[in-house]
Formats: sequence, structure tokens, C-alpha cells
Amino acid sequence: THTHTHFEPLFPFAILPCRNKMKNNEYESVEHIDSDLTLMLENAKRYNVPHSSIYKRALKLQHIQQMKRKELLQRAEDDGDSMLSSATSDTSSTKRKSYKKNTRKNRMKALLMAVTEAREAGTGRRLCDLFMVKPSKKDYPDYYKIILEPMDLRTIEHNIRSDKYMTEDSMVGDMKLMFRNARHYNEEGSQVYNDSDILEKIMEDKRRDLGPATDDDDMTSPKLKIRKNSMSLKKSKYLTPLQQKLNELYEAVKNYTDKRGRRLSTIFLRLPSRAELPDYYIAIKKPVDMEKIKSHMLANKYQDVDALVEDFVLMFNNACTYNEPKSLIYRDALLLHRVLLETRRDLEGGEDAHLPDVPRLIQELLRSLFVSVLGHQDDEGRCYSDSLAEIPAADPVNPEKPPLNFEIIRKNVDRGRYKRLDVFQDHMFEVLEKARRLNRTDSEIFEDAVELQQFFIRIRDELCKNGEILMSPALSYTSKHLHSDVEKEKKGKLPKEFEEDKIKREEEKREAEKREDSAGSSWQVQRTYSQDCSFKDSMYHVGDYVYVEPAEPNLQPHIIYIERLWQDDTGEKWLYGCWFYRPNETFHLATRKFLEKEVFKSDYYNKAPISKILGKCVVMFVKEYFKLYPEGFRSEDVYVCESRYSAKSKSFKKIKLWAMPLSSVRFATRDVPLPVVRVASMFAVKQEEKPPEVLDESKMADAMTDKDREDVPLDVSNGEPGCQYHEQLCYNNLWLKVGDCVYIGSHGLVRPRVGRIEKMWMRDGAGYFFGPIFIHPEETEHEPTKMFYKKEVFLSNLEETCPMTCIIGKCVVASFKEYLSCRPTEVPEENVLLCESRYIESEKLMKKFKGLKRFSLSGKVVEDEIYYFRKLIVPQKEPSPLLDKKIVELEAKFADMTDEELEDLGDDDGDLGDHSLPQMQSSMSSDMDIMPYTPPQSTPKSLKGLSKKERATRKINMSGYILFSSEMRAVIKAQHPDFSFGDLSRLVGTEWRNLDSSRKAEYEERAAKVAEQQERDRAHHHSSPRAGTPIGALMGVVPPPAPMGMLNPSMTPVSGNPS
Repeated sequence: THTHTHFEPLFPFAILPCRNKMKNNEYESVEHIDSDLTLMLENAKRYNVPHSSIYKRALKLQHIQQMKRKELLQRAEDDGDSMLSSATSDTSSTKRKSYKKNTRKNRMKALLMAVTEAREAGTGRRLCDLFMVKPSKKDYPDYYKIILEPMDLRTIEHNIRSDKYMTEDSMVGDMKLMFRNARHYNEEGSQVYNDSDILEKIMEDKRRDLGPATDDDDMTSPKLKIRKNSMSLKKSKYLTPLQQKLNELYEAVKNYTDKRGRRLSTIFLRLPSRAELPDYYIAIKKPVDMEKIKSHMLANKYQDVDALVEDFVLMFNNACTYNEPKSLIYRDALLLHRVLLETRRDLEGGEDAHLPDVPRLIQELLRSLFVSVLGHQDDEGRCYSDSLAEIPAADPVNPEKPPLNFEIIRKNVDRGRYKRLDVFQDHMFEVLEKARRLNRTDSEIFEDAVELQQFFIRIRDELCKNGEILMSPALSYTSKHLHSDVEKEKKGKLPKEFEEDKIKREEEKREAEKREDSAGSSWQVQRTYSQDCSFKDSMYHVGDYVYVEPAEPNLQPHIIYIERLWQDDTGEKWLYGCWFYRPNETFHLATRKFLEKEVFKSDYYNKAPISKILGKCVVMFVKEYFKLYPEGFRSEDVYVCESRYSAKSKSFKKIKLWAMPLSSVRFATRDVPLPVVRVASMFAVKQEEKPPEVLDESKMADAMTDKDREDVPLDVSNGEPGCQYHEQLCYNNLWLKVGDCVYIGSHGLVRPRVGRIEKMWMRDGAGYFFGPIFIHPEETEHEPTKMFYKKEVFLSNLEETCPMTCIIGKCVVASFKEYLSCRPTEVPEENVLLCESRYIESEKLMKKFKGLKRFSLSGKVVEDEIYYFRKLIVPQKEPSPLLDKKIVELEAKFADMTDEELEDLGDDDGDLGDHSLPQMQSSMSSDMDIMPYTPPQSTPKSLKGLSKKERATRKINMSGYILFSSEMRAVIKAQHPDFSFGDLSRLVGTEWRNLDSSRKAEYEERAAKVAEQQERDRAHHHSSPRAGTPIGALMGVVPPPAPMGMLNPSMTPVSGNPS
């Protein structure tokens, strides 16, 4: 027989109707029959008490049902077809959705009934009564100010019946919202608060008993649904790369065994309940076990590997916080902690694998800037830098300066000699400014230098994104500064150039008169001028271009533009005009490039007899040559002109306005514009070796890549007598400035400490600096499981004056934000340290602080260049330097123990005795050795003297320290609201150790009274029949502290608070 409870099934169903529906072929999918069987078995479990035979049979049948469903799902996946799809195709679409909807609805009803039928053992009080309806706005007006999204069970039930929940998760989300609201509004320890914890656990247990939902998305195919629901975390082709990494990490921890073959993870698989170990939940505020981690993995709650690692680290840290450092579980936690980190490093390659290579990025930026500037072209495809190739490397005005030109800069860029943008810019500007200084303002070189400098500034700002990518002092020089400098330079040069032009025009006029008067005073009178003339059946006109026989054999004919034609008294015909030079007739560097068929308008004018004419040609301006062509001329007789050439100054100047008079030649548009092609000089082929000047310059390039600095003295009003303070100083060939960080020699330490220069001075020829000292993790007190960022340091309370002789190198101490986002360009990555906390020696605590003091320095001090990452890096944490040391120490301690002794030690540490554990329904249940994770207290004081058997049956009770902690924690938290739980625990421990023995005895006596009360409650619990429902008194609930922080053992939970 079995005991009936006052329970009426809301949705009755039995096996006989199920069988009849099968005979009548009323089931068109496995989902439908699965839904009916689930409803039947749930009714059986609710209608009978947990210890009855029917309840046990229903539980067993439910397990068989779930296993069979998994088998069908797997078979469907293997066969490539869905066993859950409809057997017939004509009405499958509509009916399949209907049955899925019924299955989902029945699961939600089962979850709701599990919550509404839960009762408190002993009293029979229904736990959900305070959650049925929302509190009255009249009675609790403040509730709706605090709780923004109220929720109750009536609303959830209505939503289920009206099919408002499209997924089971949305219904569970509302349930959790309701419980969360209750805990947020009510005090911890109150009846509503405790009931919310119990009901939420009942809901989660029930959901796990029901097994995985078939699917909640009606739009996806059955095949995809099967794969989604039956996926295990074993490596398969369906796992994403992130899921595979998470699975490998989890399996590495779970399957690790020590040298004796003992699996260390067994004790961490599942935590004990609050009833089994109440004081654990008082000491540990964020409990977590591997079962919870596994469930998060199945639910895809981890967005990256670091999130999983954080939960594992929290679990190991909890174990080390609660257990004695000499216990076996403490050692196991350390070992698994190390396994976790080593596996993560193997999977991801460490932080350095994802860190941008700043030196390489700087080199790429400088190379891109250099190539862009040297390749900058005008509309006709002429490189502006070609004309600057003629600038001498050695400065004729300042011959003592190191030679510098674009070729030397190119070598510096190719060999990575520039670490700073401002140094590279100084060199580029030096060449361009030298070009301007050595040439006239109307010269091609001057104009090209200005254009290149403007282009340099524009491309520099684009590459640096105006300081968003690279912050450099170089960015302070803008186009406005350049324009001002050029205008100032022109004002200084123009008067002198005006006088030079005036003298030149007078000389040219005298030379022309002399040439024309060379035949005598009557020569001009005897000429007969005309606009055209004929010769050998050809007619030549003023404005024509003609070939003239060269003065020397084996040379190409001259090209002359006819300006005048005449016949002398002897009858001979003459022409006079401007001569156009080919590239080989000019003086230029071999590096200069020319357009194909390019000629230059020269400053040479002279006469030639018509009899020397070899034929006609055409010279076109560069802006027309590529688009038009002259009619009636062969392509080889058509030339292009872009610049004029001065034979006297041996210089080129681009023609801005084509002032040649129009000729009789007619032009037509080309069908396809000619491509702009530039060819090397004819001299470039012959010059196989580089100029000796460049070879010599390249040897000197190494000394030119550092930024010029100078000592910058600082006047300090309250400084020490005889001390000369500095903002910037060179000491032992090391440039230092205020705000820099340096390594300082430290005796007896693994790594040198770091000092920050906040003041520096010279006295009697010796250098000194003053500032705070940073220490490394190994110099602090902490748990071996604590994680630290790579290269993390802590600001200590030490501020020292140190001689500069103790400096052994420079480094950078970056804040957390800076470390994630940027780097100084001149500091190697291994010397970039991170600091976000100060270490308080007296309290043994690490506390975050706002940041280091910033300094405003004078303009003479060379500021660091900072490169900002396009994407923030994710800094990884590494294990404490104490971890390996502690593991070795504990390994040595347990090395001589036998397996039996270790097993006994493990029992002493953590055995709870025999407990019936709820069956796990996740995929991990088949391959895990399920045992409760019992974080032991390594024979707590209250249990010393008891036998092993007694300890196995007796629960750990309140100790004096736990009672003291419950009182002091609130007081200390009020004094230090920003401290973490671990920091507060360490402070509480410090205060406890500082108590005198009499005060400790008082707490022990009071704790003993609380322990006696707990024993009576447990005895009452064991004497009452188990209903399968957790009881509030067994959940480790401690009443809230009194106003003064005192724990009152006689206080009873307050009822009636709204949920």
C-alpha cells in the first residue's frame, strides 16, 4: 500500500489510453507518445510519496523512457532521417507543430506543478503561497519602485495556458525572474528569501529529471533539432572551435590522474547541499562545481575560453580558501589549477600569440609613408621626387652636418633603423627644406619640395588617424605651419631673385643684339622677312617645328620652333627660333625618369639656314599629348613637352602655361588615350655602381636614427641646497625623464624591483631619483591559487630615494586600460609591465587604485610616442609564482604515504557518508564518477577527538570563528565597501588572530549553543519521513544579523514578506 496525499492530477492520463491510441494509429510522431508517457509518469510521482513502490517504479520507467528517447535520437542522426518526424507526409507539417507544442506545454506544466506542490516537511506549509500573486501596491508601494519587472505564479500559469511561451527557456526565465525579485526585495535569511532558493532548486532539479527538451523552435528541420538536442560535448564535426576548446579544457581537468592513478577531479564534481554543509556556504559566497560548469557549457553560456577558466579558478580558489593548506584536497586543487592553465596555454598559445608586434607595425607605417611620398605623382604621372634626386647629400651651407638624401633615408627605412616617427619626419623635412633653400622659389625643385612636404603631412595624418593610431610629437607640425614657413622663405628670397631676373634679362638682350649686329650695321636692312617660305617643294611657316641637321655627325637632328623667317641679300633663306632639347642634351642625374618622346623647351635661341632643315615635326604640351594627335604626322615625329630647361643653371622647371603660338597644324582626338609611361635615363644603364657619395653616406646612417635630446634643468623652489633638479637627464648613456620607470638592483629577489622617477637631481657629480617602488607578486602574501596578469606589479607603500647607479634598465608601468590599448614604440614588449592595484602590507591586501600621478613637462622634454591597438588585447592571467613551490612541498609531504593512508586522509577531509544523490540527466552522467564534492575543513576544531565513524555521521557545526565572521564581516564591509570577498575574509582572519584567548573562548561558547540547536533540528529532521523536498531549516539558512551585527540564535525567520 501507499500513502495518498491531497493531490488531484490536473491532467490525468494512464497506460491503457496510451495503448489504445497506439492500436488506433492515433500517434503520428514519437513526440506525441513521449509527451503522454511523461504526463502519466509525472502524475504517478506526484500522487505517491517518494518512498512508495509506485513512485520508485515511475522513476525507473521515466529513466528507461529517457534512455530509449536518446537511442531513437541517435539512430535518427546516424540514419540521416528524423525518427521524430511525422510518419505520414500529407498532414505532417501542421500536426508536427501541434504535437511539439503539446510536448513543450506539458513540460512547462510539469515544471509549474513541481513548484506549486512543494511543501515544507513537518509543517506541510505550501512553499509557493507567497509567490502566487504579486504584492499589493497599496500595502507595499516601495516594492514597485525597487522591482521593475514583477512576476508571479498566476501570471506564469496564465501564460502557459494561453500559449504565450514560445520556448521552455522563456517560461523558466520568468520563474527565475520571480525568485530573483524575491531575493532582491527581501532580507537574506527571511522566509521568502529561503523559499525562493528552495523552489528554484526544485524547479532546476525537475527540469533535469525531465531530460533535455526535444526542441523549442518550430521553424527548424527535425534533423537539425535532433543534432542540437543530442549533441554531447565530445569532439565532433558539429562542435564549433570554441566548443572544442572548452571541451578539451574540461576533459583535461576531469581526467587528470596523479602518479598513483587517482583521479583528482572526483571530489570537485558536485558540491554538497546547504543542509549537508551549512558553514561552507557561509564562508564561500560563490560556490561552483564541475557539474555547474558542465551545464553552462551545454547551455553555451561561455562566450570565450577565459570565462570557463574563471569558473574553474573560482572553484579551486574556493577549495583552498575553505580547506587547510596542508590538506590533500588543497594539494589536489593546486594540481588541477596548474593542469588547467597548462592546457589553456597549449590551446591558445599564450597572450604573446595575440599581441600586436608594435615595432613591426611602426616599421610598416614608416615604410608606407616613405613609399607614398616618393611615389607621389602629378596629373601627367611625373614623380615629384624625381627632381629632388639632384639635391646633393652634403649640405654646401653646413658641410659639417652628416650627409642626407632620400637614398640614405630609404636605407634607414629598409633596415628598420627608425623607431620614432618624429625622427623619420625630421630627416624627410631636412631633405625637403634643403631643396627649398638651395633653389629659387620659381624652380621646379622648390615647388616639388613644397608639394611633397604637404603630401607627407596629409598621408602622415591619415596613417596615424590624427593620433588615434599613433600619437607622436611629429603630429604637432601641420600644413598651416608649412604654409607659414614657405611664405616666410619666399619673402626672404623674392627680392634677390627679382634682381637676378632683371640682370639676366639685360644680359640676354645685349647678347641678342650682339648676334644680330654681327653681320654689320647694314645687315638688318638687307633682310626680307616673311611668314613662310618654300624649300625643296616644302612650305615652312612661322610656328612650325622642324628638324635641323646636327652640328656633329652621328647625333640626332635638333628640334627648333620657328619664330622668324627671312632671306638675306645673297638670296639665302634663314630661320630663327627656340631650340628644344632631348633628355640626352640636358645635364641631369641618372636617377631621373622621362616621358617617352619627351623634349624640353630650352633658354637657347639661335638662327639656322633653311637648307639645313631635314623635315617637319610637332611638339605638344603634356596636357594635350595623351588625348590629341596632329593630323598628317607620323607618331615618331610627335614629341611631348612638360618642362623647360635652363642650360645656365642646369635645372628643370615644369611649364604651367603653354604659351607657344598656334600653328597651322590641325589636331584630332585619339580613340584611346595614350598611357603615361616614364622611362629611365640613358645614363642609368651605364651606371652600374652607386655614386661614391652615397656609399660613404650609408656607413654613417646608423648614428642618425635616434632623437636629439638635451638635459633639461628644472627650478625647484623648495629643493635641497646643492642639488640641480632636472626634467630630462642623460646618465650613463641612458636618457631619463620625470615619470619614467626603471629597474633597480635588488639583492635577494628573483626579479628586480621597479622604481618610478618623480624627482631626479645631480649633486656633487652623482645622480639621484625619488619615487614609489613597485613589487612583484612573489613579494606579496596570497593564496597559491591566485592568478596574476603576466608581468603584473603592485604599487607598494615604499617611496625611496635611490642613487642612479642602481638603475639597470628602463621599463614602462602601464595602467590596466593602457596595457590593453597601447604601447610606447621604443620599449621592448618584455619591459612593459601592468599595474592596477596597490599592495597594503599591513593588511596583506591588494586594492585597486585610480592611477599614477601624471606630470606636465616642458616642450624641450622628448615625449614618448604611443601606438594604439586597433582592437583591445585580452590579457591572460598566469598562476602565482607560489603555485609550483606549494605543489612540490605538498607532494613531498604525501609522497611516503600508502594508497590506503591517502584514502583515509581523503575520508577525513571530505566524506559525508552515504547520501542519495539525484540522478544526473546530462550527457556527463555516463562517463563521470559521480561523488559529492565535499570541501572539508581538515578535521575542524569542533570534531577533533571524534572517531572516524562519528565524524562520518555527524555534520560540521558552527565554530567560534564562523560566528565571529558573521558579526565582523558586515562591520568591515561597511568600512571597506570596495573590497572583494577574499579581501574581507583575510581581514576577518587577521582580526580573529589578534583576539585574546578570553574573547575567543566567549565566541566558542556561543557557537556551541548554536551547534546544539542545529543538532536538535537535525534529529527532528531524521525522525520525520522524507518527502523528497528540501527543508528551509536544512539549507544552511542563517537569520540576518541584528542591527549591531550580532547573530541571535533564537531569532526566527520573518514571514509574510512579499515575493
